[in-house]
Amino acid sequence: QEKVVESGGGSVQSGGSLRLSCLASGYSRSTTCMAWFRQAPDSEREGIAVIDYDGNVVVADSVKDRFTASRGDDKDSFYLQMDDVKPEDTGTYYCAADTFCVYGGTLLARELTRPDDFNSWGQGTQVIVSP
Repeated sequence: QEKVVESGGGSVQSGGSLRLSCLASGYSRSTTCMAWFRQAPDSEREGIAVIDYDGNVVVADSVKDRFTASRGDDKDSFYLQMDDVKPEDTGTYYCAADTFCVYGGTLLARELTRPDDFNSWGQGTQVIVSP
């Protein structure tokens, strides 16, 4: 059974760092498209980072000067390093996965606005940033 699990959330003060981890399992082949989305209270889900099979990574413009995303060697893990966090980063962070990206390469950024392209979602991990 395909499953996605996030970890690493918590409470941190503004300016601090957190590292979120995502592990996908149960796929008959390595997941080739993974993404991080976040949802703040009373807000829509926002795409944060996505990676495709070739290792192309896109991080949302709103956070790319503070967040970096990387994949494990097994291609089934995806990490989000959050530095210099701000109160507006507070929210639930979800990892999503699928066996392929509908849009890849130079069009990969489109996946940040297409959560329905992903068939597996984690339960989310909470991030709380205090001033």
